[in-house]
Amino acid sequence: MIVLPIAAALTPLLGTAAGLLTARARVAGVTAIIGGALCLVLTIGSAAVVMAGRPIQSAGSLVYLDGLGAFFALTIAVVILLSSLGSLSYLAVEQRRGVLSPRRVRVYFVVFGLFATGMMAAVETANLGLLFILVEAATLASVVLVPIEGRTSGLEAGWRYVVVSSMGITMALAGTLFVFYAATGIPGAPEQHLAWAFLVRHAGSLQAVSLRLGFLLAVVGYGTKVGLVPMHTWLPDAHAEAPSPASAMLSGALLNVGMYAIIRFVAIANGRLGPAYAGHVLLVFGFLSVIVGALFMIRRRDFKRLFAYSSVEHMGIIAIGLGFGGLLGVYGALLHVLNHSIGKTLLFLTGGSVVLAYGTRRSDRIGGVVSSLPLTGAALLVGSLAILGSPPFGLFLSEFTIIRAGLAATYPGLVGLFLLLLVVIFIGFLRTTSGMALGPAEPRVGSPYSGRLERWSAHAPVVLGLGAVLLLGLWVPGWLNALLLRSVALVR
Repeated sequence: MIVLPIAAALTPLLGTAAGLLTARARVAGVTAIIGGALCLVLTIGSAAVVMAGRPIQSAGSLVYLDGLGAFFALTIAVVILLSSLGSLSYLAVEQRRGVLSPRRVRVYFVVFGLFATGMMAAVETANLGLLFILVEAATLASVVLVPIEGRTSGLEAGWRYVVVSSMGITMALAGTLFVFYAATGIPGAPEQHLAWAFLVRHAGSLQAVSLRLGFLLAVVGYGTKVGLVPMHTWLPDAHAEAPSPASAMLSGALLNVGMYAIIRFVAIANGRLGPAYAGHVLLVFGFLSVIVGALFMIRRRDFKRLFAYSSVEHMGIIAIGLGFGGLLGVYGALLHVLNHSIGKTLLFLTGGSVVLAYGTRRSDRIGGVVSSLPLTGAALLVGSLAILGSPPFGLFLSEFTIIRAGLAATYPGLVGLFLLLLVVIFIGFLRTTSGMALGPAEPRVGSPYSGRLERWSAHAPVVLGLGAVLLLGLWVPGWLNALLLRSVALVR
């Protein structure tokens, strides 16, 4: 069965192969969609195997998929498929308009596949050292996508992304080494001292001082990838400057990979230090992220930067859920990972259609999207309500679960602050997007897409995303609930 997760990680490379063979966005885009669909199908198969028995693993645990890994792999695979669909239409329009040269189209699809494969592989290993390598590989691939449209601001954002991420990943490496050192007194092969299952099983024998420092460095290092404040400075620029499908991948998938790494370190730390230490660290970073995200969403004119600061806020919410801990806290945090990934992918892809139609990211120059582009405008408005945690959407359920966790953990003051921040975010975010959707219309604006294939690939992920966030708000399927509960058991 080990072939399933390996194949799931490799199928996005179909898009890479297509990019090497052709510079036509439509042809490469269709191939990338096929790769994304196969990735999702194989990931579902891998998750089914994990749920039916033991984790899938190879000798040395270099390939390892348990319930938590299967959940994150499934989340990333969904984002890959939706973003692949959006890539076809977005790049076809930009190629037709001359914004992207054939060479840049090739580079986009080559790197897009490598980026997707790196993220899938990162959540399918149990080795801390290999995780570090794969996260960095995925980061390096994603850096190429940020300035792909050739703007000076994109080059600056890409450079800032490289610098900040390099500093962060260095800290993550230092944290990994400290955890390895904390396990040196435990009998076993040296490679086992970097394997999660081994470390969690022998957590009580780890050296406390080294583990405490290693955990803190890991949170700071991988928190840079997640966009936790104050390590978030690269995120608004990179997410705003990248093509919208790439922004969806950055926000909906790459941030999750960093959070996945942090959660694995939380599981190790809890076994030796108790849940209080990791919980307090995550609560500090979580609330800082929500506060900063809320402040920077007030009167934000660049709507893609608005979406980016929303990602900072939602990563903070996930950290808060993990910090509150317990069954409700971890369950709510993991459910929020899935809800945010789908909701933010939906918003970035919808935003891509708006950018193509209006030629700007300035919200004060965009209006009447609902009347000019009915489906896009409706998706923008409904997607905004969904990402803000309005009922009956999935993010309301996950945020409500996190609030219940805070009350159960006797943090009423923090819960009150959390609710206040959510109100500020709701007003600031919706003020911008509702003005775009319902403001005075620009009569010259029409659909940027030409032909049935482009329209289908632009609208399909929007419809699927809206349906998913609504479904998850009304009903959590039994198999997903079981997968979430199995994942929670691995963390607590």
